[in-house]
Amino acid sequence: MSTLHTLGLMAGGLGLFLLGMGLMTDGLRLAAGPALHRILAGATRTRMQALGAGALVTTLVQSSSAVTVATIGFVNAGLLALGPALWVLFGANVGTTMTGWIVALVGLKFKVEALAMPLVGLGVLLRLTGEGRRRGALGTALAGFGLLFMGIALLQEAFGGFAGQLSLPQGDGAATVLTQLAIGVLMTVLMQSSSAAMAITLTAAQGGLLDMQGAAAVVIGANIGTTVTAVLAAIGATPNARRAAVAHVVFNLLTGTVALLLLPWIMGVLGQAREALDLPPDPAAKLALFHTAFNVLGVLLIWPLAEPLTRWLLRRFRAREEDEAQPRFLDDNVLAVPTLALDALEQEVARTGQVAHRMTRAVLAGADPAAAARDQAVVAGLDAAIERFVERLRRTAMSQASSARLAQLLRVQRYHETCAEQAQLAAALPLPPLADPPLVDAHLAFAGAARALLDRSEPALAAPDLEALDADTRAMHARYEDLKAALLTSGAAARLALPEMERMLRRFSALRRAVQQAAKARQRIGAGRVA
Repeated sequence: MSTLHTLGLMAGGLGLFLLGMGLMTDGLRLAAGPALHRILAGATRTRMQALGAGALVTTLVQSSSAVTVATIGFVNAGLLALGPALWVLFGANVGTTMTGWIVALVGLKFKVEALAMPLVGLGVLLRLTGEGRRRGALGTALAGFGLLFMGIALLQEAFGGFAGQLSLPQGDGAATVLTQLAIGVLMTVLMQSSSAAMAITLTAAQGGLLDMQGAAAVVIGANIGTTVTAVLAAIGATPNARRAAVAHVVFNLLTGTVALLLLPWIMGVLGQAREALDLPPDPAAKLALFHTAFNVLGVLLIWPLAEPLTRWLLRRFRAREEDEAQPRFLDDNVLAVPTLALDALEQEVARTGQVAHRMTRAVLAGADPAAAARDQAVVAGLDAAIERFVERLRRTAMSQASSARLAQLLRVQRYHETCAEQAQLAAALPLPPLADPPLVDAHLAFAGAARALLDRSEPALAAPDLEALDADTRAMHARYEDLKAALLTSGAAARLALPEMERMLRRFSALRRAVQQAAKARQRIGAGRVA
């Protein structure tokens, strides 16, 4: 077999593996979305529950990255505290070792072509007949599973062709081990997938290109390489995402350092464990066992350090949160899971509504235009961030339910935006001193009705009373009509200068519309599921 042909097989095998892994992860993530929510939302009571939830969900969706962004989404939404969330992330590291077992016990043991092609065919059929439904997502996952196995078969053939032609670093010297470690880091960074690096390492060891200890060092390097991806993902992310990235880096660096120092001893212990567990004696099974033990070791090492690490992280990355115009929940990392992206979007839309409410209340109370302008700048900043986030979200595959929910959230955001715009318009029309008693009474009645409707329309309310909301809306409109009539009467009787009458009519019309938009937003949330 020519070297060029072997390199082509290797490139094709790696490409199929990565494509299959991507399709399988996307399909499983969409299909298991509701289960992912239920499992992670319940992982708040003990460390072991959170650890088990992280491992279980990662095994289900075959992506520690998906679990990481889901966890960050729950922390941002206030459904998980940072402490339990870190244990979910540590559990995800354990769950990701399942890929190694799949490759070792299935992909390298059988003629997978006979299984892979039917899986691809069945998966594509399910996807074509179930577009936008769970069946279609499962079809994508099955097709990805088949492509993954086809990639493993090509990698096996390629490494078999390299046998005797290629020499990888061997031995247990410090320089050699560091070189093997660097190979693992480089593979993960270049391919952005520790699972792909693991598959290549397993097939190289199975083909005799790496000895066991050298392959184990490459596996450690691959795990350390994932920290580069985490750091890159944390750039410009929410504070909680950056805290999670730091925890991920600490976990992997600590585990990798200790495992390297104890590598010969660990390999000896695992040899005995393999015999006790009656696992196959081939290198791939030994490496899969090492990968699992390596991550379990990390959990044991981090166990006594978790609480001080959590306290330290909570004191970090607060500067961005202090800028009210910066989004607190919108994080590109959660775009990979549309339901979580919509949860984050809903939180940010609610923040916009709270600022618009605050602004409208202040203008009703006679706040100066400068204060209203500051709040309007906050709303404009949040609105621009939401728009950019939605543009990126629309590029992802979403179910019909998720698309409908997005449309609902966009409408609510538009109501909040208009509320703020009208409040600012009212603030720019200062209220002169009122001397006409009927006008004073009408103004107080309108302001009271408007404040009552704003109270009823608060975005933070869990379950709005739609009938009461409608009644308060009618009452506010009635008081506005009374105020408008009083203004016109005062103007006609020359108790109020006509320019002042016109300015006050525009002010109160803008305030009426601002409060009305706030009520519409709350009514829209109460009419259908946004939360």
